[in-house]
Amino acid sequence: MEKMKEKPAISKATTKRLSLYLRCLKELNAKNITRIKSSELANLTQVGSATIRRDFSHFGELGRSGYGYNVKDLITVFSGILDTKEEKKIALIGVGNLGQALLKNNFRRNDNLNIVCAFDNDPNKIGQIIDGFLVHDLSELPEVFVKENIQVAISTVPSRYAQEAIDIVVKNGVTAILNFAPDPLNVPENVNIRYIDLTSELQSLIYFDEMVNPS
Repeated sequence: MEKMKEKPAISKATTKRLSLYLRCLKELNAKNITRIKSSELANLTQVGSATIRRDFSHFGELGRSGYGYNVKDLITVFSGILDTKEEKKIALIGVGNLGQALLKNNFRRNDNLNIVCAFDNDPNKIGQIIDGFLVHDLSELPEVFVKENIQVAISTVPSRYAQEAIDIVVKNGVTAILNFAPDPLNVPENVNIRYIDLTSELQSLIYFDEMVNPS
């Protein structure tokens, strides 16, 4: 495998697919599967094999004709691209059921991704300790962001309140936001925001499952 000297510039769509590839490859490695072809990975990820080969071509000659790709080599390459080398301190906005699940998990598989503070506007939660985190009022956000050097925010605030919450986050210097409300928000051009729509993701999962496993 040709060694990749530096990280190439890749699209947001390709970056998102790399995370999917990496997850599947780690599962294959755990099952002691040592190599895989693009057609086989396509079946696992529901990404077309031509798209997979095009995505992989950004990173040099990763595979061999007739052989496919070495699973461990791919894991090494994609981990090097996606893994965070420095600690990123994350603020959680919204401590409902989903927010509490994120606090409990807190990216335990990646030591450099850490939720360090949590915020809510519910008087019944503010000041409480939930999964080891003191829940702050949103009015405390500017002070806490400076103190904790917050670089990333995750919002689980419902759609009708999401814009207001994101405005506060952006005003306090955060430019990387993961938002669990599906409705598009207005943010400055320098702010990178990703939307996680659990309903759409589940519908897509069911659709592809029914294609592969018709009843």
